[in-house]
Amino acid sequence: QVQLVESGGGFVQAGGSLRLSCAASGRTFSSYAMGWFRQAPGKEREFVAAIWSGRSTLYADSVKGRFTISRDNGKKTVYLQMNSLNPEDTAVYYCAAAQRDSDMDFPAPRPNYWGQGTQVTVSS
Repeated sequence: QVQLVESGGGFVQAGGSLRLSCAASGRTFSSYAMGWFRQAPGKEREFVAAIWSGRSTLYADSVKGRFTISRDNGKKTVYLQMNSLNPEDTAVYYCAAAQRDSDMDFPAPRPNYWGQGTQVTVSS
């Protein structure tokens, strides 16, 4: 069983930045594909960014150029640096882990584990 704990959410004004962290348990973190998803009120959960074990990355078009996903295997942590935030980025952000790279592949990612979520609120 893998546990994921997100942190770093909060309230920020438009144009500001936040960095989310997701700390994972488990011995084989380096082999996991990791991802960030988000869910805004009244909307379905959507993909934000993913990083595979080989460190290749993928971003949703809506965040490309503004968000950066990275991982520190020694700390078993994945990060999401979010810059130039706008009110449309307001959502609960969830960290996800896939035991196999292929489980995070698109168009149908199937993570095995999810964190509890962290709220990000961007004011205009």
